[in-house]
Amino acid sequence: MVELSQVKHIAMWSGPRNISTAMMYSFDSRADTFCSDEPLYAHYLAATGIQHAGASEVIENGEGDWRAVVRNLGGNPTDGSKIWYQKHMCHHITEGMELDWINSMTTCFLIRDPREVLLSLAKKTDAIDAWATGLPQQARLVERVKESGVNPLIVDSRDVLRDPNAMLFKLCHALRIPYDSAMLSWQSGPKQCDGIWAKHWYDAVWDSTEFAEYRAREGELSSAHQAIHDEVRPIYDELYALRLV
Repeated sequence: MVELSQVKHIAMWSGPRNISTAMMYSFDSRADTFCSDEPLYAHYLAATGIQHAGASEVIENGEGDWRAVVRNLGGNPTDGSKIWYQKHMCHHITEGMELDWINSMTTCFLIRDPREVLLSLAKKTDAIDAWATGLPQQARLVERVKESGVNPLIVDSRDVLRDPNAMLFKLCHALRIPYDSAMLSWQSGPKQCDGIWAKHWYDAVWDSTEFAEYRAREGELSSAHQAIHDEVRPIYDELYALRLV
């Protein structure tokens, strides 16, 4: 069993539709890494009442108490791995949730152009507002990291898709873990690290075996979604200026 002091806990905070699952699969391809998929999802659904696909199943099978989730995330991974990669969604941060615990993690952020997020999200759910993009919560988390005296580690999904090898190498260097070329590919289909909701959301990434080549998403935003875009765009631009390049 690896001693707790030797475990590196990586908390990657993303908005929805941000290649976050592909990034999790990338880390899951490492032999030294254990991955957790959206551990706060059950809490989020129970606290908000939002009716995502399969919500009742997620709540029934997940941990609804965020404090219990956080206590578990700070421990040892169940398989004894030296690295515990945790895929988090920023919008799972709910009103009143304490954030001090994130300082015990190696915290990083995955961002994506909000226009592309909204075009993708609109195909999966009708429950969309500024908070559903995750950007307001992401900005809050970034400020909390700054307050701790640490420069926030931010990666833009477009940069990863344009050059996965270079960006993953830089990310690993910034995380102070060895780069592993195994991160560039994975087997198609479901993964052991998938959450129970994967069947509703992961169809495209299940068909993949590597990061897709970047292509700008086509389409027009509705007037309501354009208003959301205009609200969160300044947040994205500020985070983008701080990204790892």
